[in-house]
Parts: sequence; structure tokens; C-alpha cells
Amino acid sequence: MSEPVTETAPVVRLAGVTRSFEQGGERIDVLKGVDLEIRPGEIVALLGPSGSGKSTMLQAIGLLEGGFGGRIEIAGIDASTLDAGGRTTLRRDHLGFVYQFHHLLPDFTARENVILPQLILGRSRAEATTRAGELLDCLGLGARLDHRPSQLSGGEQQRVAVARALANKPAVVLADEPTGNLDEATADKVLGQFLSLVREEGSAALIATHNERLARAMDRLGRLTDGHLA
Repeated sequence: MSEPVTETAPVVRLAGVTRSFEQGGERIDVLKGVDLEIRPGEIVALLGPSGSGKSTMLQAIGLLEGGFGGRIEIAGIDASTLDAGGRTTLRRDHLGFVYQFHHLLPDFTARENVILPQLILGRSRAEATTRAGELLDCLGLGARLDHRPSQLSGGEQQRVAVARALANKPAVVLADEPTGNLDEATADKVLGQFLSLVREEGSAALIATHNERLARAMDRLGRLTDGHLA
């Protein structure tokens, strides 16, 4: 039975999570029994060099692929008990994603990119439009609502991606090197706005990065080394 979600119950819980791959006839163990708890409103940095398994761990929490051992709970729900449809619903209702590449829909405006996930959740267009405008305004894009991605700078595009991730008020935001493609000054600005908005919204967040300086702006650090989290 799933544990009821309370103010102090973790919104993410990993227990003994493993992941292995076969490559060239050899078994590669990427995650070797990872344990993690993230509580509501907590922002955690996931540190580790390229190839350490940060993206694999985010894929595990995001329920984006199978093949993981151990137990993964999101918002008190044991993901191993769910079929594909149940995992899709869990992702839709409780998770938001920000990637290194913004993956915005090129034929839609900034506002429309933030409206669409809300419509999928069932929110009315009027509510979704208001919410999109408010989020983008908080991120300094109030004057860019009707611009398409090609008309926005890299930093502006990534801020739209942040607004999209938060549009449905997820319990957890997962971010994989969200400022990795930006110059240092822009990265600092985007990350600062991202963290501020996540805290304001009350979501938890797990942010993968190899940048120690950026990680220090977060509440807690977890370091992934040789398949183990410390």
C-alpha cells in the first residue's frame, strides 16, 4: 500500500535502485543500489562528472524507461505497481521536466508552449492562458509571450522550458543540466530565476549538474560516484 503524502513525507523515495546495461558483451552497472529521499519544497543538486549516471538516475525517477531494480516512489505511489498508462498518468500529474536542450515546439509561441501541457491535464484554455502568462512574467518574459522559439535567445528559450515544467504545479521538477548550453552569466541568471520560482511554487526539485558553483545555490548536494549516491 502506498504511504499517504503528508507535509513531511518524501515526494521522491528511491530504495536500492539499480540499472545495468549490456555493451559489447559486457555488463555495465550504472546505478548500484541508490537510496534517496526528497521532501516537499526541497531543492537537491545531483553532482557527478559526465558518464556518472546522473541522466540515468533522472530517467529512473521520471519513469521514462524500464529496466530499473529497487523501489521508486513518487508522491507516495510505488511506480513498480503501475502499468504503462499508470506511469504516464503519474508523470503527467506529479512531475515536471527541464532538459539541457529546451525542446520547445517551434511553431508555437512561448505562451502556447506553456499552455499546451495544461490543456493535456484538463485545465480550461482561459485558466491555462492566465497561468502561462503569470509564469512567463515571473521569469522576465512578459514582453515575449507571443514570440516563437526562433525569435528568442538561448536563455529566453530555457526560461520558457522552466515555465512549461512548472505549468501543472508538479510535486517534483527534474532538471538535467538545465543551464549546460548557456554562457556563465546567462546560466547564473536563468538558474537564479528557476530556483526562485520553484521555491515560490512549493515544488521539490532534483537538478543534475557537474557545476559545483551552481550546485552550492541549492539546499542539499548529492554526489553520484561509481554508481553510488553520497
